[in-house]
Parts: sequence; structure tokens; C-alpha cells
Amino acid sequence: MYKLKSSTASANALVGIWTVSVASFIIATLYLARDLLIPLALAALLTFLLAPLVTRLERWLGRIGAVLLVVSLILALTGAAGWVLTRQLVDLATKLPDYKENIQTKLRSFKVPTGGRFMRFSETMEELKKDLPGATAPEIAQVPGKPETAVLTEPAIQPVVPVQVLEISKASPFQLLQVIIAPLLGPLGTAGLVLLLVIFMLLKREDLRSRLIRLIGQGRISATTRAMDDAGARVTRYLLMQLIVNVAYGIPTAIGLYFIGVPNAVLWGACATVLRFIPYVGPWIGAAIPITLSLAVSPGWIMPLLTLGLFVVLELLSNNVMEPWLYGSSTGVSPIALIFAAVCWTWLWGPVGLVLATPMTVCLVVMGRHIPRLSFLSVVLSDEEALTPAEDCYYRLLTVGEQDEMELVEAYLKAHSLAALYDSVLIPVITAAEIDHRLELVDDAQHAQVEQSLRDIVEDLGACPPVPSKIDADKAVAAPTPAPTSSVYCLPARADRDELAGAMLVQLLHQQGIEAQSAPTKLGIGELIGLVEKAGVDVVCISVVAPSTVIHARYLCLKLRARLPKQRIVVGLWGATENVIDATRRVRDSGANEVVTSLADAVLRLAAFPVQRVACELSQTTQAL
Repeated sequence: MYKLKSSTASANALVGIWTVSVASFIIATLYLARDLLIPLALAALLTFLLAPLVTRLERWLGRIGAVLLVVSLILALTGAAGWVLTRQLVDLATKLPDYKENIQTKLRSFKVPTGGRFMRFSETMEELKKDLPGATAPEIAQVPGKPETAVLTEPAIQPVVPVQVLEISKASPFQLLQVIIAPLLGPLGTAGLVLLLVIFMLLKREDLRSRLIRLIGQGRISATTRAMDDAGARVTRYLLMQLIVNVAYGIPTAIGLYFIGVPNAVLWGACATVLRFIPYVGPWIGAAIPITLSLAVSPGWIMPLLTLGLFVVLELLSNNVMEPWLYGSSTGVSPIALIFAAVCWTWLWGPVGLVLATPMTVCLVVMGRHIPRLSFLSVVLSDEEALTPAEDCYYRLLTVGEQDEMELVEAYLKAHSLAALYDSVLIPVITAAEIDHRLELVDDAQHAQVEQSLRDIVEDLGACPPVPSKIDADKAVAAPTPAPTSSVYCLPARADRDELAGAMLVQLLHQQGIEAQSAPTKLGIGELIGLVEKAGVDVVCISVVAPSTVIHARYLCLKLRARLPKQRIVVGLWGATENVIDATRRVRDSGANEVVTSLADAVLRLAAFPVQRVACELSQTTQAL
């Protein structure tokens, strides 16, 4: 045992070291190869956005014609927008000198208090300046022959700073073009590369998709296809919704600024639309420039206040109405993860990384959902619940002194039936507690505490009225239904957990008006069969909860069938998910009439059994007559 634990710990340590090494390599690659990866990421982003439009146009224009038309429209719209914005900027530059007087008036309106503590602080600062090195006050000297005239004399001669005069007129036109155009070559080259990549990605998107499936899937074609479809749908929906939200924000901004009187309203509306693609900081920048300009343009304070109010109202409407309505659950990323991702991608790729943060994080979340080895990404980044209801209940039961598991149960019953609670929450908790106990992850005291708490929950719920469920699958067993009288005896296959699951089934059957009782675990097989003989019930249900095996159910089923050949037997493999078909076949071969895997299914089968029995008896009577 010690050697086994030691080898397991060593293997886990190696896996941890390997994971850290791979993560470090990926982060270093993203940072060092950002000049190559940023154009690829931008091109992929634009391809996701333009692919639906290209697909629709292909029906009439073909693949090449649709791609060329879409790219031409994008270039035309970009050129037109650039021309309009350039005209607006030139117009703004010519008007700025006219606002000088308004700016000076507003600066004079901010007067520093002349008395009290502010005055003393100002005088103290002036005295401290005189004591600083090199801050000696200049001396006043009289000019000979002119006593009324004084000149300032410097206390010390300052060293002469050499000045070099450059003759700009002698610079060649090539040098001037180099100084002006060189800073633009980098962004223009990146934009050209992105455009070229977008064209080829749109033309060859099916081929690229197939190659990615073969590269990433490694034989898991269906899982990889689902992951890529999910990622594509989420990213495309996010980009489209963001474009709609930003345009719906920019147009009212331009209209509102125009009626308020802010110059170049079209320019600021376009800037607000574009800057909102930059998360968190973009909207602030888009609002700060028009507000500052309104301070310069207006001689009063009404225009700045109206401009500020316009942006506040639009932000409230966008954040609380438009985005929740349009986005919905399109991204599937938690807000905290989005903030963390924005910081990380900005650190790696700068401002472009901030723009790409949300789409890249969405792709990581989708990979975590569909690739088992990357499931930690979905746990850390997605907006899904960190723990399933069963895991949350198990955690609460293990936490000593909290006793808040009933809060979880009551909250779950508000939207689900009692059968769903037993099948999806409590039975998985029973299985998890037993497995952890066998692995020595839970000691005897904790295991006993969990079992006793579960018994208390089942007893408390037995006295509660049925809760109507909102889920269609639960409605059939959520409330009592009239049925012919029948009787059921629940027998545990082996352990206390089987008896506890049988007690749950008995409660559900009582709600359906079916007479049912459960046998204790401490009785032997002969005693259990004797109870069934004495009770004379219609159906015997053998309860099996993992890690109890099918072998125990088969053995009990064989004994029952040998002793009671005409007895109807149902075996409940509660919570079974693996090898269900094989287990069902083996149990049926042992004499079972029915095999079920959930309490809800068992209730439906047992409730329908009396009707089937009556129909069978009528048929036999008719044949006899």
C-alpha cells in the first residue's frame, strides 16, 4: 500500500511539473511570437465575423465572387469612414483656436481659496522652494545714474549650453518622406497581412477546418467537430452582438452630441463605436474627448453637463438593457475571468490583446468543455457553477458544524421534483461517500456522519407534500396520480446505502398511492425471501447503489426466482452510467422482469404495472371463456 501511494504521488508530481513546463512554454511562445500571432488572431477574428455573410452570398456569386465582394465592401466602407473622419479632424483643428477664450474663462473660474489652511500651505511651499539647492533669490542692483531703475542680477553664472542649428531646408525629400512615412509602415504592413490572411481564410475555410480537426482531434472527430462548432458559434455571435451594441451606442451618441451643439458630432459618434471594441478603457476614452471639447466650446456649463448626462444615460442603457438582451449566454465566460483575461492578453500582446481578450478566452473555455485534459480551463474560466448540486451537497455534508445542506435541498426542490433530487443529488452523494471511504479519503466518523445526515434528510422530506416541477421529465412523478392498488417490497442488495435508496423509492411510491415497504440490511437472504412470501406483494424491487455490484443483485434475484417462480422482480441499478446494457442483460438472465436506472423511471414502471396486470388477467379470462 505504501509503495502504491508513493508511486501515485510521484506520478502526480511529474504530471504537475509537465503541466507547468508546458504552460510556461505556451506563454513564452505567445509573448515572443506576438508579431506573427497577432495578425493570425485578427484574421481569424474577422473571418468568424464575415463568414456568415460570405456563406449567404455564395448561393448567387460563388465562393470567389462572394469573398471579393465582401472584402471590397469592407475596404470601401473603411475608406469612406476614413475620408469623413479626416474631414472632421481638419475642421476641428481649424476651430480649436477660436475656443481659447472659453478655456481661459473656465480656468479663471477655478479660484484657489485665499485664506485659512490653503493660504498657509501655499506660503509654506514658497518658503521651502527658497531653501532648495540652486533656488537662491536673484539680487536687485541699481543702475548707475538711474536710481529709479533696477535690474535683476543672477547669483551665479550658469554654464553655456551649446546649441546646434539644423538646416531643415537642406533635407532631401526622401529624408522627409522617411521621417513621415516610416512610423506608418508597421501598422500598414500588419493591416495588409491581415487582409491577405482574411481573403485566403474565407476562400479555404472548409480546408482549414478539416486540417484543424485532423491536427487537434487525433481520432476524436466527433468531439473536435462539436468543439469547433461551439467555439465558432459563440465567437461569431459575440462579435455580431458586440457590433450591433456598439453601433446602437455610436449612432445615438452622434445624434445627441449634434443637438447638444458639440462640434464634429459624427466624428465622436464613430470614435465611440470603434473604441467600445476595446473592453473597459475604450468607453471611457470615447466619452472623455467629447466632454473635454464641450468644456472648451461652451462659455457656460450647460453643454458639458448635457454631454456628460448623455454618456451616462447611454452607458446605463447599453450595460443594463442592450448587452443582457443581445449577449445572453453567448460567451459562457465569467466576469472575473474576463477581467483576468483582459489583463493577461494586454500584457502579452498590448492593446490588440485587450481587443482579442474575450474571443480568445471563449475559445479556451470551449476547449475546456470538450477536451478532457483541458477541463480545468472550463472550471476556471466558464460561467457555469463550480460544483454540481451533488458535489455541493457532498461538500456541505462533509463540512462539520455548517448544517446548511437543507438550504441546498430546499432551493433545489423549488425547480425540481423529489425524484429528481434523489436521482441527481442524494444518490450520487451516497456513491461518492462510499468510494472515498474505500480509498481512505474519508474516515469512518465522516462516512457515518454523511450517511446519518442523508437519512435525516430523507426522513424530513417524507413528511413534505410533493413539489410541482418545471422540468417535463419530472412532471410525471412530481405529483400523485390515481392508479390501481398494488404493493411493492424493496430489498437491499447488500449494504446500508442500498437500504437508503430503497427508502427513497418507498417515499416516491407512497406519493403515487402505491403501497410499499423496505426491508432492513441486517437480515440475511433467507429472511428477506421469507418477508416477501409472508407479505404477498405484487412486485419485489432489488435496490443496488454503486459501488455495490450487479453480482449481489443477480444472486438475490436467483434465490427469489427459485423460491417464488411467479413473483415479478424489478432491479434498480440506481445511478448506473457505465456498461448499463451488459448489466441489464445479465440481470435479466438471472430472472429479473425489469431493470431501471433511476427512481423516477422505477416509479413510472411500478405505477403502470397494476394496469398491465389487470389487462393481462382480463385477457386470460377471455381466452378461457
